[in-house]
Amino acid sequence: MKKTIQILLFFFFLINLTNALSISSDGGVLSDNEVRHIQRRQLLEFAERSVKITVDPSLTFENPRLRNAYIALQAWKQAILSDPNNFTSNWIGSNVCNYTGVFCSLALDNRKIRTVAGIDLNHADIAGYLPEELGLLSDLALFHVNSNRFCGTVPHRFNRLKLLFELDLSNNRFAGKFPAVVLQLPSLKFLDLRFNEFEGTVPKELFSKDLDAIFINHNRFRFELPENFGDSPVSVIVLANNRFHGCVPSSLVEMKNLNEIIFMNNGLNSCLPSDIGRLKNVTVFDVSFNELVGPLPESVGEMVSVEQLNVAHNMLSGKIPASICQLPKLENFTYSYNFFTGEAPVCLRLPEFDDRRNCLPGRPAQRSPGQCKAFLSRPPVNCGSFGCGRSVSPRPPVDHYHRSSEYHTPLLHHRRSIDSFGKHETETMTWHEQIKTLYDVVGQFLHRKTILRKKQIIRKRNG
Repeated sequence: MKKTIQILLFFFFLINLTNALSISSDGGVLSDNEVRHIQRRQLLEFAERSVKITVDPSLTFENPRLRNAYIALQAWKQAILSDPNNFTSNWIGSNVCNYTGVFCSLALDNRKIRTVAGIDLNHADIAGYLPEELGLLSDLALFHVNSNRFCGTVPHRFNRLKLLFELDLSNNRFAGKFPAVVLQLPSLKFLDLRFNEFEGTVPKELFSKDLDAIFINHNRFRFELPENFGDSPVSVIVLANNRFHGCVPSSLVEMKNLNEIIFMNNGLNSCLPSDIGRLKNVTVFDVSFNELVGPLPESVGEMVSVEQLNVAHNMLSGKIPASICQLPKLENFTYSYNFFTGEAPVCLRLPEFDDRRNCLPGRPAQRSPGQCKAFLSRPPVNCGSFGCGRSVSPRPPVDHYHRSSEYHTPLLHHRRSIDSFGKHETETMTWHEQIKTLYDVVGQFLHRKTILRKKQIIRKRNG
């Protein structure tokens, strides 16, 4: 009976969503008010719901942790409203390690017992919500639910997942404010919230966490990037298709580990930092579709690792420095739809470049003389007037005990085999290294290529 009521409530929600779409004034595009209305209904329906699970006394479990896992997974199964591919059809009985999408490993603090170490339900097309009982999975290292139809909010009890290394909630229907519970996950390295309906501000504390990858693109976040942005140790960060505005933080140039950054399609409206060439390890740099002004800094020619450089669809002006087009690894340079007035001949010899819709004499497909004259007659841009300097204390020295160079960039290194972790070696590891061991073990089952694949295709995506 309870399951029937849940299904009816879910379909009632879908009917409301359909009605909202049908009455939208933009031919199916929801207005901000309509989206907020839907989100409020989601939050009321799913935010604090908890399911009471009674454990059959006849069931036996290997250990108390697997019993807790059974409670958590059965609560989740009851919170699932549609599972068209029957991913959870075998979530029956006490052997939770045999459940589809559930992966077990030896516990870090007790190598004699098994525990649930990972969940991977990517691309399952499941509809439902995440119950608070998932916080019982205290040894969880990976939680992947990419490409489903989960809605509501992220459970507060996720704060009990002290070993959680990867959290991938992307391509779902989660809503509400930024899930602040992720700030309470001490072991988190990979955060993927992209393609949801999160809104509001992103807490500046996110950029002080010891993360390696942040994907929060394609949401509805609206705020100015904080000046401590540069404190983040990430190697890849994608903020595209939100509603950020204000400065490109000057602290950006302090991100020594940064490989790929995508700011595209926001509302950033300052100059680029003049010393941006300090980003020696960046391979992908995309600030297209913003409102950036001023010149393209000469120091961009010092970004010796860059392969993909996109500054298109801004209001940049001046000349393209020849040093940029001479970068040794540059494959694709897009600077179309700006107001540049000069480019070095070497730029025309790049494998791929796009200089359309500028004010470049003698080049095809440029802006009209009237457009160029109107823009270039404006007073020169004073980049210092934007006030984009650092206003917070510099970050403290790195604690190398907790962040060795190998551990700090696990996404770029091949994992050691599960067989290489002997009992003695595990006992001598630091706590963070043990978490990585657990992560590696689960990775053998998941055939983990998630991040490498994303980093390979990131330059082909729209952000």
